[in-house]
Amino acid sequence: MAVIKARTEFASALNQVCAEHNIELEVLLSSIKEALLAAYRRDFGIDEEKEYEAEIEPKTGESHLFLVEGKKKKEITPPGFGRIAAQVAKQVLIQKIREAEKSSVLTEYAKKIGTLVNGRVIRFEGPNIVVDLDRAEAFMPRSEQINSESYNINQRYVFYVKGIETLEKGEQVIVSRADKNLVEGLFKREVPEVSSSAVKVKEIAREAGNRTKIAVLSSQPGVDPVGSCVGQKGVRVQAVINELNGEKIDIIQYSEDPVKFITGALSPAENVKVEINEKLKTAVVSVPEDQLSLAIGKDGQNVRLAVKLTGYRIDIKEGEKKKETTKEKKEVKEKKTKKKEVKKEVEKKVEKKETKESKKVGKKAKEIKKTKEEKPVEKKKED
Repeated sequence: MAVIKARTEFASALNQVCAEHNIELEVLLSSIKEALLAAYRRDFGIDEEKEYEAEIEPKTGESHLFLVEGKKKKEITPPGFGRIAAQVAKQVLIQKIREAEKSSVLTEYAKKIGTLVNGRVIRFEGPNIVVDLDRAEAFMPRSEQINSESYNINQRYVFYVKGIETLEKGEQVIVSRADKNLVEGLFKREVPEVSSSAVKVKEIAREAGNRTKIAVLSSQPGVDPVGSCVGQKGVRVQAVINELNGEKIDIIQYSEDPVKFITGALSPAENVKVEINEKLKTAVVSVPEDQLSLAIGKDGQNVRLAVKLTGYRIDIKEGEKKKETTKEKKEVKEKKTKKKEVKKEVEKKVEKKETKESKKVGKKAKEIKKTKEEKPVEKKKED
């Protein structure tokens, strides 16, 4: 990088700006010259058909304007233009510093693409949200927001750095809350086995704000991939769910066998039978009647996520009702007979009990009657 070898105030300022913000001296001087010509055009007017040139002395900051006529240059610097030149130089320096800082920030966040950052919502621009990342402002478009989340000013979230895009205001850092990689990043943060690659996240299917299915695989023997992600008493997966404001997460074990993988992807449905066509990437799944609603899910969400996760087009149908075997029929008949016998036995006991009670009542009634009959006889004797 070029340096001005002079001890003047102007030269020192240029050198400092160039060194601190990694700006080339030639670029800075060229920008100042262009700004001087623009200032002259604004204040004094120029003939657009003629060629003009600005020069600046790097050591002193003294500026001159020339009208170029062929190979000759005619100085046209107006009186008092030095004050204007000083203001212009100051504005250019400030602008270049800002541009250099923005470029530095963009370079820094370009290295963070694919990682998680903490940020704070600071303002809304239409349906889009501007997020403060401490050193920079990021942009979260409507498509990267979770529909079920209500964003408020000064609210803090974890964001996924998706990339850098050129928008109306120039290049902007784009962050997301809806990207499926946000879930993977949260598991890396909460699960040491995932961050150390002992457990690998193979596939993720997500409907942001509602539900996510994540397929994991162990790369080390003796490590349970699903158990590692769930954690003791579910503490690890619960931390991820809390960060996503209650979004449901299904963790399944990845398998190279598509039948096993599809069976797992359709959980919590059980006892499913899968027939696949690897060429057409299709699968026909037979599900018991009582598991049908679980396999399909609310509004078809469960099977939709399973399709995204496995890459197979899944057709779910109700399984055939199981035919009773002779043995099962016999067992059913025996159960019915046993129930009848128990019922009869109970009825006999009740009948026997009722007979005993009726005999007691009859005996008591006779005693009362006998007592009544004896009382008048005793009275007659007394008379």
